[in-house]
Amino acid sequence: MNQRLLLALLPLIGACGHPDEPAAEPVRPVRSVVAGESAGTVGATYSGVVQARHESPLGFQTGGKIVARLVEVGQHVRRGQPLLRLDPAQQVLQVTASTASVDAARSRVAQLRIDVQRTEQLLARQFASQAELDQQRLALAEAESQLRSAVARQQIDVNQRGFTELVADRDGVVSAINAEAGQVVSPGQVIVTLAGDGEREVLVSIAESRVDELRRAKHLQISLWAQPGKVYAGTLRELAPDADRVSRTYSARVAVKDADAALMLGMTASVSAPDVEGTHAIRLPLTAIYNKDGQPLVWIVDPTSSRVATRPVQLGAAQNDAVLIAAGLRGGETVVTAGVNLLHDGQAVRPLNANGVQP
Repeated sequence: MNQRLLLALLPLIGACGHPDEPAAEPVRPVRSVVAGESAGTVGATYSGVVQARHESPLGFQTGGKIVARLVEVGQHVRRGQPLLRLDPAQQVLQVTASTASVDAARSRVAQLRIDVQRTEQLLARQFASQAELDQQRLALAEAESQLRSAVARQQIDVNQRGFTELVADRDGVVSAINAEAGQVVSPGQVIVTLAGDGEREVLVSIAESRVDELRRAKHLQISLWAQPGKVYAGTLRELAPDADRVSRTYSARVAVKDADAALMLGMTASVSAPDVEGTHAIRLPLTAIYNKDGQPLVWIVDPTSSRVATRPVQLGAAQNDAVLIAAGLRGGETVVTAGVNLLHDGQAVRPLNANGVQP
């Protein structure tokens, strides 16, 4: 009986003498990449729309009622070609009135000249005084001034009569018409938008973080959504000095070299900068970035202990699934590129390359 009791107590005695040790944390396999320095080249692409280099917003220089619309949107016009006409009745009456004023002023000048000549003859015979002659000469000078004013007013009215016809200021395509026959318009109101022939450009909007990137681009390439196999060369012609108040983006115009008929107005275009140059930087996949309290971090694998630790970094430009690390890393360090949210400092890992193979 005592022997059986002793055998039953042996496991309990052994457990008291050798406490359980905690199980070792398993080594986690992680995808990683060896950071290497590059010239900071990240291809940049911007979406935009094809526009004419020269666009003319046209309007009448006088007000009135539109009586004729002579062109349609999309129609090609020549310089000097009539586009719309106003009712000229009011301007015709003004020309008639100003012409009558000119005739009246001219008659008064002629009469005063005759009076001056007669008074000069009477003064020579002592039948008139010098004061009378001076007064008539002043009246003649005043009448001549009124005649010049009437002639100028008549010319203004004649010009206004000509302004009732809106004509094209260049060869181009009518891209917009903002009025119809029967509508009353005011002077200076934009009625027709004319896109001039010749040069074409792409209007794009640039985020403020990528303005310098576009400025540094040596070569720009333009492709069309409607013509996927066609590529045009471009140059940055204009960059807005301030951002749009609503979108907070900068407007840029990229001139298209050797534009042809396939480059139609309003087409969707992509402007790419394949060789944006910057300072030497390290390129990593976006999946390698771990954000904590707004600070971008990466996990660095210690080559001797195979344990990970976080490192704060400074991010540069990004494009698609890549990002430039401007500061915080050195070339040759092993960086975790997947599963960064599941790690903790000091954790043992087994680095794998992009193909899932241990290097």
